[in-house]
Amino acid sequence: MAQQPNPDRALIAQFQQGDQRAFDVLFTRHRDQVYTKLYLLVRDHDVAADLFQDVFIKVVDVLRSGKYNEEGKFLPWVLRIAHNAGIDHFRRQKKMPLSRGTEEYDLLGGLQDGSPTREEEIISERILSDVRGLVELLPDEQREVVQMRMYREMSFKDIADATGVSINTALGRMRYALINLRKMMAEQDVSLTLD
Repeated sequence: MAQQPNPDRALIAQFQQGDQRAFDVLFTRHRDQVYTKLYLLVRDHDVAADLFQDVFIKVVDVLRSGKYNEEGKFLPWVLRIAHNAGIDHFRRQKKMPLSRGTEEYDLLGGLQDGSPTREEEIISERILSDVRGLVELLPDEQREVVQMRMYREMSFKDIADATGVSINTALGRMRYALINLRKMMAEQDVSLTLD
């Protein structure tokens, strides 16, 4: 019978006990997926390579500190770090000062129309996707209320009628859903701001 390769959880434990080879196996196992995620986000091989290094430095730091507790979800956790690194890259690009033209020569004169840049659109799309993914992780009753309220724009009275509960129960489910979403966002380092 063929022996299964070490699961990520076992490799993480070995690495945390000082076995560098265990991390080498983890790295080799997941590097292509992490790099691909970064490249698809930033569309630049050099930037993706820089971010890739930053991601794995952070991964090693967290694993060594003993703060990692994803319980067998190593790859999704690393991909979340990669995703956030890409978003941070776009935020830094947005904050970089632009060189302004003079009165005699203005290369970009009047081209900015106040509409969002492609990077801002990508960030917004990713944030919405992340939040939708987190909503799917909520308990059924909380998820149902959030979907009715946020996606279908139903009133709490309509939600209460549709689910056969009181308005206070519907409000309570929404409150607990928001608490759970904030907790999950903090655990996965998801930010809802573009600044």
